[in-house]
Amino acid sequence: MGAALARAAQWTAAGSGTGTLEITPLNESLLNQIIKFVEDFSTRHPQEAAFVFREPLEWKTELGCSVFGEGYEISAATVQSEAKDKDGQPLLLLTASTLRVRSFDQLSRLLQIAMEKKLQEVQTCLEANRDPIVKILGPEYGTVEGEDMSMLHLLDKVEKDDDPETEMKMQISLRLHQLDFQLLNSSLKHISQDIRLNPAAINSEVNLLKNFSGKGEDTVLESLEYTSDYMFSNGCRAPPWRQVHGEICYLVIKPHDTDPLYITCSTAGVFLNGGQLKGKNDIDYERKSDVYKDIATFLRERSPRFVENMAKQEPTFYLEPTYEKDYQHMEVVDAKVSGQSENLYDFTEKNVCEKVKRSAAIRRSIDKKKLESSMNKTSSRFEDVSETSSETEEDEEQPVRHQEANTDLPSEYWGIQKLAKYLKGGNPTATVIALCSMRDFNLAQETCQLAIRDIGCLEVLVNLLDTEEIKCQIGSLKVLREISQNTLIRHAIADLGGLQIMVKILDSPDKDLKCLAAETIANVARFGQARRTVRRHGGIKRLVGLLEYVSVGSTSLTPYQTKDTEIARCGALALWSCSKSTKNKEAIRKAGGIPLLARWLKCSHANMLTPVVGTLQECASEPSYRLAIRTEGMIENLVKNLSSEHEELQMHCASAIFKCAEDKETRDLVRQHGGLQPLSVLLGNSENKQLLAAVTGAIWKCAISGENVSKFREYKAIEALVGLLPDQPEEVLVNIVGALGECCQEPVNRTIIRKCGGIPHLVKLLTGTDQTLLVNVTKAVGACATEPENMMVIDRLDGVRLLWSLLKSPNPDIQASAAWAICPCIENAKDAGEMVRSFVGGLELIVNLLKSKNKEVLASVCAAITNIAKDEENLAVITDHGVVPLLSKLANTNNNKLRRHLAEAISQCCMWGSNTVTFGETKAVAPLVRYLKSNDPSVHRATAQALYQLSEDPNNCITMHENGVVKLLLAMVGSTDETLQEAAAGCIANIRRLALATEKAKYG
Repeated sequence: MGAALARAAQWTAAGSGTGTLEITPLNESLLNQIIKFVEDFSTRHPQEAAFVFREPLEWKTELGCSVFGEGYEISAATVQSEAKDKDGQPLLLLTASTLRVRSFDQLSRLLQIAMEKKLQEVQTCLEANRDPIVKILGPEYGTVEGEDMSMLHLLDKVEKDDDPETEMKMQISLRLHQLDFQLLNSSLKHISQDIRLNPAAINSEVNLLKNFSGKGEDTVLESLEYTSDYMFSNGCRAPPWRQVHGEICYLVIKPHDTDPLYITCSTAGVFLNGGQLKGKNDIDYERKSDVYKDIATFLRERSPRFVENMAKQEPTFYLEPTYEKDYQHMEVVDAKVSGQSENLYDFTEKNVCEKVKRSAAIRRSIDKKKLESSMNKTSSRFEDVSETSSETEEDEEQPVRHQEANTDLPSEYWGIQKLAKYLKGGNPTATVIALCSMRDFNLAQETCQLAIRDIGCLEVLVNLLDTEEIKCQIGSLKVLREISQNTLIRHAIADLGGLQIMVKILDSPDKDLKCLAAETIANVARFGQARRTVRRHGGIKRLVGLLEYVSVGSTSLTPYQTKDTEIARCGALALWSCSKSTKNKEAIRKAGGIPLLARWLKCSHANMLTPVVGTLQECASEPSYRLAIRTEGMIENLVKNLSSEHEELQMHCASAIFKCAEDKETRDLVRQHGGLQPLSVLLGNSENKQLLAAVTGAIWKCAISGENVSKFREYKAIEALVGLLPDQPEEVLVNIVGALGECCQEPVNRTIIRKCGGIPHLVKLLTGTDQTLLVNVTKAVGACATEPENMMVIDRLDGVRLLWSLLKSPNPDIQASAAWAICPCIENAKDAGEMVRSFVGGLELIVNLLKSKNKEVLASVCAAITNIAKDEENLAVITDHGVVPLLSKLANTNNNKLRRHLAEAISQCCMWGSNTVTFGETKAVAPLVRYLKSNDPSVHRATAQALYQLSEDPNNCITMHENGVVKLLLAMVGSTDETLQEAAAGCIANIRRLALATEKAKYG
């Protein structure tokens, strides 16, 4: 079931990215099959139906308590099944609107209860549990990409263990795999018959129908109008909250023989909706009919008059393209102009003619069938609102529509239009001359680019690539290389199948052809669909192959070697564009691209180095590439090129170091190869923001190592970073502040930042909104606050209040970073207790953060509470806010960082009233004893101090003794840590005193 949901079901992302199932016939079919499977499961497989799931399937239900009857216990807003597991937990539990189900038997019964709502319940359940097999059987059975070995492991386990539960899991797993297979087969049949619509296809069909609509008797319709004149950038007219369901637009159609029809056009097809809502400026979106493949098919079912008038329109409805006449005329003219016999070009002319005629035939076919089956068009794939990708694309581009009136078009547009008929003539000589003439225009101008697309030249240019005439191919590629700088042209080339042909050209023996093909691929492959096409047609391996030319170390190249270097450069450019896809990065690695890129990195030509380093810095986001960059010795060359005269090359080298310096070994290599000084020097180039972002990022990551921080201080980089704080874009500020935060780990650097006036800038940044920047700036401010003089400046600027306000952020990273920063502020503030009390609601806010699920937030808040509780009045206030039971609830944790700070907080909170007794009553003592078995010495110290304070209560001493604390503490009495020694000895003394007092009372 997991595979079918992941691969076959049609998902869409709404708002924050939560996956929802689209309302499509395919999804409806899959859901009905799942419902049938679950309903029949308890009768067909009673033993498996009783199996208790590893975790409950949980979702928000529409069902109320009243629908449940026999077999369920109902109380107020809670329903639970009488059937329980071996621990006495109900197999079905409904609280408020949250439903939790833990067996197939209860699922089956629930669907019977749900009746007409069963489809909605199953859909909601699957949306909330994207891989239900994990919840049912455990994570080891989860859906995986590639070869799934879970069944083989399970069979091995059954053979070895002879465990009934394992055997039961295998039976259920087999049933679910069988269902998966059935769903995938069903979806394949459905998809094979399904053609998805897009906004361009709908718009084309509507415009065509409008041309033959009106009041006349022979028109196909009286009228056809959109319900909204507003068009979004993706071509849709439906509001965004309906686009997530795949809906494109809504139409009001008035046939001659029926009432007006209100229809919805979606990616799944066309269907009747509920029409205009009375008294509201909205429509009823619910589907009221079957789904049809296009508007014409829908109308054929609804209007006999439409069918009748369509038959009358056919002689004039489908017009033949005028360029066919131009083609026939030009064939004669070209022969005269060239002064050559047509027979001279029999072979090549026939080849080119066939390609152009084939293009013409395709266009005629499309025009003829435009109304009948407009979905056969392949244009505007990028506008499809429901298109999903199997891979993450980092920078998917969004094409922009340009609407230009004829009166505003410059002369170049009409000049290209006149030239087009010569290009379509078919004679190779005329075609080459036309291509050369076309290149005389400024093809970088958008008007010229769109003129080539609008008059159908793009199809001819792509078709010319598939000929055997080298000159035509070269001419076509030179034009395509220029015009593919345009976003719309790029998508059009991909839609016309141009990328597949260009990938084949990479195998050509002609070197010029290879260069041009690779360069054009580099331009076109700037969006996800194009990158996938290159990979799926073997383009990555061929492009990597282009790097296998000439000796890289040569300083003076022969003309032959120069051409080979140019081929490698073009290949690197194309790989650079393709490397923005995660799967392509892996494909480049598997094709052997890393050692070849490493070899080219040693060359001295900037125009070659730029795409090579660009590719490496894109790929450096993957751990396997970072390891290869380090082990192949590329860091030395990246450092060397930081001193290049070319800013773009410097930027990509710095960016590559930025990504690679996540690893300590790489940070050391950058220092050893002298990379820290050129990075510090480049901070002086503050005008180039892209370069500055890359350089500051590299400094930030390199500064994680203390040895590098000392070097940066020597090179005056810290003063330069502080000087850059005013008036920088956020992507630069994130890196600057991150670097300062790392440099602040050394006391001398904290003083430098204060003396350079950096603290006011840092405090001001606490009011920003960028999430990453806030995390970094809180860390930097917190590090600065460890110096009392710095703390005075922060306090004067109201920095602590700003830090406290960040605890309200919904982002747990910001919460944790702010809480950590508050700790040194409280430690070093002059009147910390009064300062903390001055924040209205501040103490209650920080206590409530103990309810967080994030371990880092909990650890940081415990550390803050430790400092807050040092003031007696504040300790009394947080006690009233319930800090003791909240701390106790956290005691059962295995996280050493949280253990340490939790133990310190408990130790400090024991200083007030009866908190020591309350900790014992809330079961905090026994888990603390287990902390002493940790391998972390800091946990031992904090825990021993907490146990010492808790041992002041006799009942706590009894609990400690029962859990074996004495033996553990005795080993720590001999520790070299004096604080740990004293705490351990004190706790043992308290336990011993209690034992003596008990003996004395008992025996006198």
